[in-house]
Amino acid sequence: MSITKKNIADELANKVGLSNVQALEVANEFFNKIKQSLSSGKDVKISGFGNFVIREKTPRPGRNPKTGDEVMISARKVVTFKAGPKLKMATKNS
Repeated sequence: MSITKKNIADELANKVGLSNVQALEVANEFFNKIKQSLSSGKDVKISGFGNFVIREKTPRPGRNPKTGDEVMISARKVVTFKAGPKLKMATKNS
């Protein structure tokens, strides 16, 4: 099962005592802040969780898997995530 933004908001509401509307606002604002930081070119580091880093990908030759035609894959920016040590340990033991 995957976790959704609504699940996060529900947990916030239960644990912190916020209303569901307030908890959803907090969750939305949290993710919006991450999105804004990444779109402005800043890395996001969340202690005990991990890092979101923007990487520059160079153009490279590729192949259309359906037709086999060669195509040029353009340069682009991608977001990568690297789990921190605490998250790695938590997932290793589960």
